Amino acid sequence: MGRRVRSDRGQVALEYIGFIPVLLLVALCGIQLGWAAYVHQQAQTAARTAARVQARTGEGGAAAGAAAVKAGLNPDVSVSSTADAVTAKVTISVKSLVPGLSFEPATATVTMPNDDPKG
Repeated sequence: MGRRVRSDRGQVALEYIGFIPVLLLVALCGIQLGWAAYVHQQAQTAARTAARVQARTGEGGAAAGAAAVKAGLNPDVSVSSTADAVTAKVTISVKSLVPGLSFEPATATVTMPNDDPKG
């Protein structure tokens, strides 16, 4: 009687194919983390620019803050001034690359002394 020999051929390929979705998910999560950090950095840049321009000139801070970041981010920039200080607040939504995940919007607030000669 001849015995049939079972071959393990192809087993590694099947294990690799099964592991690919896990690798893709880890890669997407890494990219998402980088994107969220980038959006937070852009919010900080916009707030700093808006507060600086408003403090120096007395006008145009919101437009300068919006122009300081990538156009596709659509930042919400608000600037308020007192005689002593200028405060800029920027909010940018963080879009999700990973299905099923949602993130709080990136917000940044910067206060600078008011250097406006008219103020």
